[in-house]
Amino acid sequence: MSLVCAISNEVPEHPCVSPVSNQVFERRLIEKFIAENGVDPMNSQPLSEEQLIDIKVSHPIRPKAPSSTSIPAILKALQDEWDAVMLHSFTLRQQLQTTRQELSHALYQHDAACRVIARLTKEVTAAREALATLKPQAGLLAPQAMPASQPAAGVSDYLFPAPLLFCFQLQDKATVLTTERKKVRLSFKKMSVVRCRLGLHSASVPGILCMDLCPSDTNKVLTGGADKNVVVFDKKEEQIIATLKGHTKKVTSVIYHPSQSVVFSASPDSTIRVWSVTGGNCIQVVRAHEASVTGLSLHATGDYLLSSSEDQYWAFSDIQTGQVLTKVTDEAAGVALTCAQFHPDGLIFGTGTSDSQIKIWDLKERTNVANFPGHSGPVTSIAFSENGYYLATGAQDSSVKLWDLRKLKNFKTIALDNNYEVKSLVFDQSGTYLAVGGSDIRVYICKQWSEVLNFSDHSGLVTGVAFGDNAQFLSSAGMDRSLKFYSL
Repeated sequence: MSLVCAISNEVPEHPCVSPVSNQVFERRLIEKFIAENGVDPMNSQPLSEEQLIDIKVSHPIRPKAPSSTSIPAILKALQDEWDAVMLHSFTLRQQLQTTRQELSHALYQHDAACRVIARLTKEVTAAREALATLKPQAGLLAPQAMPASQPAAGVSDYLFPAPLLFCFQLQDKATVLTTERKKVRLSFKKMSVVRCRLGLHSASVPGILCMDLCPSDTNKVLTGGADKNVVVFDKKEEQIIATLKGHTKKVTSVIYHPSQSVVFSASPDSTIRVWSVTGGNCIQVVRAHEASVTGLSLHATGDYLLSSSEDQYWAFSDIQTGQVLTKVTDEAAGVALTCAQFHPDGLIFGTGTSDSQIKIWDLKERTNVANFPGHSGPVTSIAFSENGYYLATGAQDSSVKLWDLRKLKNFKTIALDNNYEVKSLVFDQSGTYLAVGGSDIRVYICKQWSEVLNFSDHSGLVTGVAFGDNAQFLSSAGMDRSLKFYSL
């Protein structure tokens, strides 16, 4: 009986048996296989060289293979081997060429990245040197005031003060806000009216048209009324701190400075006023527009004001000097602006228009970078979430639309009751809740965008709504001249 190797199918010179598969192998072949794979080639079970059992047999003369018994068969075998070698060589050349191309591309990318890094490092170094040079002279670089009789065309020729220093200031503030912003997860339970205040404004011309809370002390409430007055009210002390008079028309927008005892107000009398709460007087009048001022927003640095107007312009003003730093319009659109709001990081902002558009602007470049169409009436209010991802907009089409600023698209539309008037939109400090003020007050939880609270305590239109610290309370003002506070 002759033995045949299970791998080569030939008579082995040094046969051995695998106890795992009980097959006969040529020892040389099976040892190579075990060294490479460590298993039996027949059943893939673990196998080592020590387990192999040698078979002692007399060495017969090995028969020639049937295919090698003639010259034509030998020539065919040689030709087949040559063809296999050529095909393998061709495959290797292809792989070598592909590897060379990949290596060349990787080296090119590395070289380009090194060049970009070197250029940016050089620019940053030069910018820092320029900033260090400009800092001592920053007070000397204030721009000239814009002549009231000379309207700006397109992007204003009146530049920002110390442009490089200004851009660094904006960028640094945005970096700080982005890094330090924390999301506070809150637990909203059932709230109800715990306090109501009447008589802040004159009864002869009833109505509170706007409101704001002091960010550093939410017990202080700022309101603007149809009686042309601005009122600062202390909720904790239950008393009026200041009544500020000076506007010649109703007050439609108010802002409380986050760190100073200063407030801002805007009116259809085309002026923006800066007030001292402690002094009870107007310390600055900003004349940035030729028509009604429709929107007001304070930059994150606390040094600049954004305003929008029916004269189709938005303006950027210095609150310290009262000077207009730049004034821009979209000449292609040619429509009135109805509201304006800074993004929390302060590098972009949004404006609403009377033709149902929401426009996103780059502050440093003063260019319109995105447009959000979709509403069917004039935009009445816009609000950015504190995490900087979402934009909420309301219009006279009885709906609130949510926009994703990362994908630049509308991902949710909240349809309200017919003839619902949206007057105020605001996110809480954590970006967890959205409050809508108008025909009533509604609070929605973000991401699910489901309604969690609804208040109908005002007898008139709700014109302002704001969250307290960590949404521990909610405040609202309306055309019924009342200021209400909601809590657990």
